[in-house]
Amino acid sequence: MPPGDLAGEISACRLCADRFAATATHHAPRPVPWFRPGARVLIAGQAPGKRVHASGRPFTDPSGDRLRDWLGMSEEVFYDLSRVAVVPMAFCFPGYNAKGADLPPPKICSATWHDRVMAEMPGLRLKVLVGAASINWHLGPGHGKNGGRMTERVAAWRETAPEVFPLPHPSWRNNAWLRANPWFAEEVLPALRARVKEVLE
Repeated sequence: MPPGDLAGEISACRLCADRFAATATHHAPRPVPWFRPGARVLIAGQAPGKRVHASGRPFTDPSGDRLRDWLGMSEEVFYDLSRVAVVPMAFCFPGYNAKGADLPPPKICSATWHDRVMAEMPGLRLKVLVGAASINWHLGPGHGKNGGRMTERVAAWRETAPEVFPLPHPSWRNNAWLRANPWFAEEVLPALRARVKEVLE
């Protein structure tokens, strides 16, 4: 890989090979780095899912379709590395446990790579934090009203907008949350879409 190719270093990472081999999925690492220094929008997620592990592109799943709808962003723009970076808390699919549930992002990934990745993108104008792990890393523990629960942190979006928007994960598992919190679609999403348009124009 060429000198200074951080994405290439991450692609070659095998720190979690033994960890992944011991999961119910028994898979090998496949990091999915998706960033370049010129990016203006950061999508900071949790970790790739099984479909992303197979495709090698971030958010190539129904969660990605919903996220792009939330952002008001086409696939063409979303995957334009000159404008949009996707940096999850772990670059590899963490696997499933014995019950078939998603395992959390291994903390060694963010500890190893995230400071270096963020330093490579000084021109970011918008950070979209998707899910609790990403919100906690970028904003620190306890941000928002009443401590650090995800609902309170998303509800406190005006405290960090327009530069940072904390969001729930767009997974189908959050459908009940979305129904119970209609203010998210009514208040947060219009402001987020307007900011995305402003930053990318």
